[in-house]
Amino acid sequence: MSTPRSLRSRWAGIGAEVRDRWLSVALTAAAFVPGLAVIGAQFGDLPRRGGDVLAVLLVLGQTLPLAVRSRWPAATFAVIGISFAAHEVLAYPTTVGSLGLYFALYSVGAHEERFRRVSAVVASAGYVVFAVLLILRGSPAGPSDYVVYFVVLTAVWLLGAMVRQRRHQEAERRRLVHEAAVAGERARIARELHDVVTHHVTAMVVQADAARYLAPERVPEVLTAITGSGRDALTELRFLLGVLEATGARTPGLAALRDLVDQPGRVVELVEEGERPELPAETELTAYRIVQEALTNAAKYAAGAPAAVRVSYGADFLEIEVTTGSPTTGPDALGSGGRGLGGLRDRVQALGGRFAAGPLADGFRVSAMIPAGSAA
Repeated sequence: MSTPRSLRSRWAGIGAEVRDRWLSVALTAAAFVPGLAVIGAQFGDLPRRGGDVLAVLLVLGQTLPLAVRSRWPAATFAVIGISFAAHEVLAYPTTVGSLGLYFALYSVGAHEERFRRVSAVVASAGYVVFAVLLILRGSPAGPSDYVVYFVVLTAVWLLGAMVRQRRHQEAERRRLVHEAAVAGERARIARELHDVVTHHVTAMVVQADAARYLAPERVPEVLTAITGSGRDALTELRFLLGVLEATGARTPGLAALRDLVDQPGRVVELVEEGERPELPAETELTAYRIVQEALTNAAKYAAGAPAAVRVSYGADFLEIEVTTGSPTTGPDALGSGGRGLGGLRDRVQALGGRFAAGPLADGFRVSAMIPAGSAA
């Protein structure tokens, strides 16, 4: 058995033009059911005359155009409005098909874009002509009746205009959400590229600079390290491309910290406290990037200085701390201008954690606390 929600979903899934055609067919059929005439629109209180072929044509003129009311709302309203006015002035029997006037007027307010003001002016002028014709035909309706009917018609048009405005606001909201999502994704990709490329390229530059001061027999060792850094960069770039292509490629995580700190030319102590729990992939990647960025800055601004990495696994939080053993300088190191630390701060805050970076008396410290497990 279909629920009201499922019925609404099915109805919403039907195209506007299909719904309009069904509305036109239903109202046309109902217009020739005598018992439904009591709910039709009637104005002027003129004595009613018998129906004829012209009456049938005027009824069809009030219902059939509804089939294109969303596509050509102004033209639909013009045809239905003229048919309705002629039907009332000639005092043909009232039918439920006269409700087509309200649908057409609503459609102008809700769907018309190019001729909205022109339609309003023409409709107002047409109403005045309609009222004058009724008076000339001897209608007993008074001035208040004409005003009330005009207010009703205006309210129907305003209802359509309100729906149109809400539809445009929703479209604008979706556009802004989409743009924000695109901007956020671009920023995320920029952070990933920065973290991957900067770290490995910095390691290669530092190792290449150091090779100039080494004994000839140690140069092959340094070249091997540079080659390894290049391969690691290519591997991580493949991981990143795999994520962007939604291929499910695995990104670096906490299990790769040992390989990260064990690089030639570095003196890094890694301490892991507690038992490593199952963590979301984004949490593990963020933790990896924190250590990676901190060690990259240490290599750039404090080459050769010892560093310490402490990772503490708790029930609710994951704590990370990276310290270097000598003062460091530069925008990234100071945390005031570089893309790296700012990007890490955004990553951590997006996960509901806290991030800090700043100088110590004898070095530099980067720390973060990220929710883990159920806390995330």
